[in-house]
Amino acid sequence: MAALAVGGALSLAGLSGWGDVVLAAGTIVAIVPASWWVFSALRAGRLGVDAIAVLALVGTLAVREYLAGALIAVMLAGGRALEQYAMRRARGDLTALYERAPRWAHRYERDGPRRVDVSTLSRGDLLLVPAGEMVPVDGVIMRTAAMLDESALTGEALPVEHPVGENVRSGVVNAGPAFDLRATSTAEESSYAAVVRLARETEADSAPVVRLADRFAAWFLPVTLALAGLAWAWSGEAVRAVAVLVVATPCPLLLAAPAAIASGLSRTARRGVVVKGGGALETLGRARTLVLDKTGTLTQGCPEVVDVVAAEGFTVRDVLGLAAAVDRMSSHVLAAAIARAAEVRGAERFGAERVHEEVGSGTTGTVGGRLVQVGKAPRGLDSTWMAAQRARAALDSAMTVWVSVDGGVAGVILLRDAVRADAGRTLRRLRSSGIERVVMLTGDRAEVAESVAAVLGIDRVLAERTPEQKVAGVREEAVRAPTVMVGDGVNDAPALAAAQVGVAMGARGSAASTQAADVVLTTDRLDRLADAMDVARRARRIAVQSAGAGIGLSLVAMVAAALGAIPPAAGALLQEAIDVTVILNALRALRPVRGTRVQVDAPTDALLHRFDREHAALRPALELLREAADALDRPSPSTLPLLRHVHDVVSREILPHEQAEERYLYPAMSRLLGDPEATVTMSRAHAEINRLAGRLGRHVELAGAAGPGPEQIDDLRACLYGLHAVLTLHFAQEEEAYFSLIGRAE
Repeated sequence: MAALAVGGALSLAGLSGWGDVVLAAGTIVAIVPASWWVFSALRAGRLGVDAIAVLALVGTLAVREYLAGALIAVMLAGGRALEQYAMRRARGDLTALYERAPRWAHRYERDGPRRVDVSTLSRGDLLLVPAGEMVPVDGVIMRTAAMLDESALTGEALPVEHPVGENVRSGVVNAGPAFDLRATSTAEESSYAAVVRLARETEADSAPVVRLADRFAAWFLPVTLALAGLAWAWSGEAVRAVAVLVVATPCPLLLAAPAAIASGLSRTARRGVVVKGGGALETLGRARTLVLDKTGTLTQGCPEVVDVVAAEGFTVRDVLGLAAAVDRMSSHVLAAAIARAAEVRGAERFGAERVHEEVGSGTTGTVGGRLVQVGKAPRGLDSTWMAAQRARAALDSAMTVWVSVDGGVAGVILLRDAVRADAGRTLRRLRSSGIERVVMLTGDRAEVAESVAAVLGIDRVLAERTPEQKVAGVREEAVRAPTVMVGDGVNDAPALAAAQVGVAMGARGSAASTQAADVVLTTDRLDRLADAMDVARRARRIAVQSAGAGIGLSLVAMVAAALGAIPPAAGALLQEAIDVTVILNALRALRPVRGTRVQVDAPTDALLHRFDREHAALRPALELLREAADALDRPSPSTLPLLRHVHDVVSREILPHEQAEERYLYPAMSRLLGDPEATVTMSRAHAEINRLAGRLGRHVELAGAAGPGPEQIDDLRACLYGLHAVLTLHFAQEEEAYFSLIGRAE
């Protein structure tokens, strides 16, 4: 740049001889780094297009086009600087990811909390996490609930509340009052440290589309030399050959592809997705087949209570409360699910004594002087009622936990690994973005896998597969089309490695699957995969578009230069304009991409949060409907009070909730989705809920002091079961269609 400025100034001052000397000196200086770039490329086994730049610089000296040589030198320096800026900007989010790693922690010692280096922490240390500070290691929340900002790690827009006893990951920020944390890992073992290691592995120069840019030199260099030779031979003017070489200098041009890929990596990092290299991102952008594990991927990965059935003499709340009393002392995954359900459904909290857990059998304890057993059915007990519950569980693909009191069955709890609320929407998004085939690959039983596949519309189910059979299944699909495999368990690791792109659910997945995968979802949300695929397709499209456009423009300029229409100096300026244009175009990949993602505004996101919380609070009311319907099989003096209570709950809790949805949520969703008909089916469900609620009210009015008459029983049972079925389906539809959008406000 200095040589160009000084040489130009001397020429304008009438000292053209000295000006040429300075410009020539600048050209010679530029030949040195350009030659080194060519040598480095050859040493790496590539024939870089920087060779054209060296020939152009030498050519300008030979034909005394010193101004053109100086312009090419400026182009090379400017192109490299622009490329470095592009890469820094594109990788800024990944760099920020590991630069913000926790370095300090406040550990409780004898004299209170003391600031210590995070590397000195051990499992079991009690820590204080002040307001506004980062959680330094993985741990369990103690004493008070925590409000955490997880946006930097997961992309969630709103803080998330975590109750006492819940596990939290390092790297999130305390957005509420200070809380205590019991460390469950060291700094090196923490979740955030794992994310940092993944971020450091991320490189943009290995993408197939970038390698195509390198291989471009294999044919472009001979074409350039041939065209330059023809121009010289045809015209007899060496200056035309130099002009061809000058406009064919696309060094910054070919940096557009890696800049676009690196920009894509930056965008995925912002969405809580770490992609281990540009090659994985580029392949993700052209994938056509999606293979998914079931447990922990399409489902929550942990059982949830889906139904509680009480035997004669007990209520649902009795059964759940007694089971939770002894299971709170158990570490079994089913026990934790039962304890959670008891809290959510408001079951009475009993105290238990002399609790004892027997592996493979269950947990026993004394509650209020009665012996309570939770687990397998007591030996020697069997009845028609128990057989009916087993059949019901088999039809629902559910696990059964029997609750016995003093040796007699009090009820049964049905548990199932529920389908993720965002699974259906995510699969639809993936199909609309280019996925043509979805396969479920699982080690679970065929009937369980088929039931999940039926709900989600999966094309093929491969059930009861061993890890070796999973690898074979992935390879079979990979032969047909570029394939992505998604999993989270240790047994998924070989299959993840076998796919063109392996995706690990890293938030709760195993270390083996995370290491074997090419893409890691750092948050426990499947829809982040659809976000990443949207980014990948757009980044790949922009990379190819930028490189292709630049190459095409260079070829046109080369022909014009060969015909004498463009002199070397003008050609240098023209090539610089082309290079800058395509690199800036590549940086478009840094911009937010909507793709198949529905963008939720903040007010609508707040509404979704509100009604999602209300759904959770109304779940016990749905089970109350089922309980009342079951009670009609054995009418008793308590039947009428139960029916009145059910009617009150429907009238005072459920119907106001549905009316509020109709008034506030549905208009907002119609605007968001851009379709006034988008909520029509939901409104129709509201009409049916109102009809059945009115019918239930008339039955309660007609019932005498002794309860509903025999002529009412059949219709009343149908009304209660119908209301339960419609509400259950309606809740599921809203949770999949609407509430799965929570956290998408930006």
